[in-house]
Amino acid sequence: MSISLGKGGFYAHPSSSIDDGCEIGEGTRIWHYSHIMEGARIGKDCRIGQNVYVGKGVRIGDNVKIQNNVSVFEGVTLEDYVFCGPSMVFTNVFNPRSQISRKHEFRPTLVKKGATIGANATVICGHTIGEYAFVGAGSVVTRGVLPYALVYGNPAELKGWMCQCGVQIEFKKGLAICEACGKTYRKDRNRVTPL
Repeated sequence: MSISLGKGGFYAHPSSSIDDGCEIGEGTRIWHYSHIMEGARIGKDCRIGQNVYVGKGVRIGDNVKIQNNVSVFEGVTLEDYVFCGPSMVFTNVFNPRSQISRKHEFRPTLVKKGATIGANATVICGHTIGEYAFVGAGSVVTRGVLPYALVYGNPAELKGWMCQCGVQIEFKKGLAICEACGKTYRKDRNRVTPL
């Protein structure tokens, strides 16, 4: 059972912790044992799973789904319609040491609109994951990911291209038509554009 908090029309389970100074959009649901830190901004109609941590000042767009056991650390931005699979990992320091504070060295990570990050994937800080990109489960992202790219492995490598609907597409002579939804794309080198 969830309870309504604040005037914004969002819902949070009683076990969750919402710090003062957060902005949470209407229709968003926050589940068991999650912690939203001061200054975080979460958009409308998001789903924040169980045991999710959203760091100070993090920006999350509308219609984002963050599955169980994900920490969205300070410096990470998730645009609209991003999907974060269960137990995937973001980092914000490239070379951490317990005895050395490197909070002034946070490297920003941007996940663009519609991107999917699979379960147990790790995203090393300082990179951008492009629009509608798809990071396979268990992958380790060590560099930027192109829009519409399908990447997986350790380190994650380009393996193909994805439609906005989440189905792999195949290009022939620079054009692809999604077999699932019919959307058409053009590819020029490694730049994919919906038509």
